[in-house]
Amino acid sequence: MSLRDVLERWQAPIYLVTVVLAAVLAWQFDGMQALEVTINPALALMLYVTFLQVPWTALRAVWVQGRFLLALLVTNFVAIPLLVGVLSLMLPSDELLRFGVLLVLLAPCIDYVVTFAHMGKADARLLLACTPVLLVVQMLLLPFYIEVMLGSQAADWVQLGAFVDAFIGLIVAPLALAVATQRWAQRSSTGQRWSAVLALLPVPATAMVLFVVMAAVVPQLGAAPDAVRQVLPVYVAFAVLAPAVAWCVAQLFKLPAPAARAVAFSGSTRNSLVVLPLALAVPGAMPVLPAVIVAQTLVELLSELVYIQLMPKLR
Repeated sequence: MSLRDVLERWQAPIYLVTVVLAAVLAWQFDGMQALEVTINPALALMLYVTFLQVPWTALRAVWVQGRFLLALLVTNFVAIPLLVGVLSLMLPSDELLRFGVLLVLLAPCIDYVVTFAHMGKADARLLLACTPVLLVVQMLLLPFYIEVMLGSQAADWVQLGAFVDAFIGLIVAPLALAVATQRWAQRSSTGQRWSAVLALLPVPATAMVLFVVMAAVVPQLGAAPDAVRQVLPVYVAFAVLAPAVAWCVAQLFKLPAPAARAVAFSGSTRNSLVVLPLALAVPGAMPVLPAVIVAQTLVELLSELVYIQLMPKLR
């Protein structure tokens, strides 16, 4: 058995130990929040080594699969908003708290969902090819949904520049580098050896992302403990229900199992690391909005460890 096979076989225990270690260190030592500046570089590395596992030539054929894109859009912009609307009834009337929950749960992930989908035996190529569409549609619809659910004043809080920055830094740049690396490997034995080494990194790179995210965001939970306690039931319910809702939509469109798993991953994985800067720009955001969004990040990361074990069993 190769080292790569060993890492993939033991990835769930590796991630669990990493998350627990990061949480313990974050609670025991001050200053771990300084790791927040390393989150985006770590995400970019993780996505780069993930994209290397996806043949870039196959992406050109993805767009002929219109049913997948339609299922993805219906899931993320019809079914999931309806689910979020129902779950929001569990929230208190605090407008700032409700805004944070809606902001994070209405925005589908455009970055590390590709990695987790790949690990969960979903068709990561389809998700990767559709990230530009997910980005554009959520930029257009997020203010509309916020206005419908909270009013026009809350919709004015949504500043969308962070979405574009995240797409360029976390999708376009790593993908372009991965394509260049794959082309180099096709022409050069050195490139082939380099690619073989990089093929060992998806699990360690994902563990690194889990570590820096957990270590950086756990200290922020203590700033607004009451708000965190109020939103946790909603996030846990979403983590359980969202993949089931997305899977049902995928079945309505009669998608094959790998594509249906990709829809389920997309429906249950949110854009928390991208919307956090948006939340920080809201007047009076501290400390409620960061704590509310970070709480969703933690619930989601733990849920992803479950998803990558259970999703491959869906047929």
